[in-house]
Amino acid sequence: MIKPSTSSPYFIGGIFIALAGAICFSTKAIFVKLAYRDTTIDAVTLLALRMLFALPFFIVSAAVSSRKDDNVKFTTRQWIGVAIVGLLGYYVSSLLDFLGLQYISAGMERLILFIYPTLVLLMSAVFYRQKIKAYQWLALIVTYGGLALAFYSEVDWNEQRNHDFYLGAALIFLCAITYALYIVGSGRLIPLVGAAKFNSYAMTFASAGVLVHYAIVSNTSLLNLSPLVYFYSFAMAIVSTVIPSYLVTEGIKRIGSDNAAIVGSIGPMSTILQAYFFLHEPIYALQITGTILILVGILLIGRKGKQQKIKS
Repeated sequence: MIKPSTSSPYFIGGIFIALAGAICFSTKAIFVKLAYRDTTIDAVTLLALRMLFALPFFIVSAAVSSRKDDNVKFTTRQWIGVAIVGLLGYYVSSLLDFLGLQYISAGMERLILFIYPTLVLLMSAVFYRQKIKAYQWLALIVTYGGLALAFYSEVDWNEQRNHDFYLGAALIFLCAITYALYIVGSGRLIPLVGAAKFNSYAMTFASAGVLVHYAIVSNTSLLNLSPLVYFYSFAMAIVSTVIPSYLVTEGIKRIGSDNAAIVGSIGPMSTILQAYFFLHEPIYALQITGTILILVGILLIGRKGKQQKIKS
């Protein structure tokens, strides 16, 4: 297949598609914080509603992808792999994310989550013996230095609020770790089963895991909640989950994963700006400086994938 020119409408359209996907993904934290602010919903119930509204779309998409002429059936090992990776990435990771957002700002949440490429790099070094190059070590230092600055800008020296902030940050960092594990696992599975099919089945397994978790631990009925809860949950399911998952997949198809990652760098800044306008969260100079350093570090790490493609 001939790679499209970077000036072709197909490629330029891919940039806008990937950009739209990144911005849509960045709205998730905003909807979660709005739901916590305007209602009395808990994290497990809110996550269950999000996945319940999203699940029909993924089931239909999975059925359609499985009926295509070029469909390749999953092996037993692939079924297990897709299930584990899906549950890890969008059940465990999402649950930790929703819990953490009870304690920290939407902007801080996005910055902590955005360091997941550094965790992928470290995991690849540990699990697959991939050597970390000098510029990648530099990228790690820059990224975590930027995170430290942003972190410091939001520390509240009130003892109780400070404890809650650290708890929330720890939960989001665990979320970043589980999402990095998802990325590492999906990177092995997607070339074998296809991106769209993988996404549909992984999200279906994740939705099922969330709903089972809700059924076991929650005493809250999904039928008698306030209209605002349903609105935020549905908006989160469609705008922040279903639509961007396929936009990003299509964007990667058109412009490649390296370029899509660069475009996706808009995510943290998008969340910070949305949090400022919709949640009235303050923007600090140290936060902006830290954000810039994190973006620089992540883009440096992005060179790793490009160099690997050139060598292959």
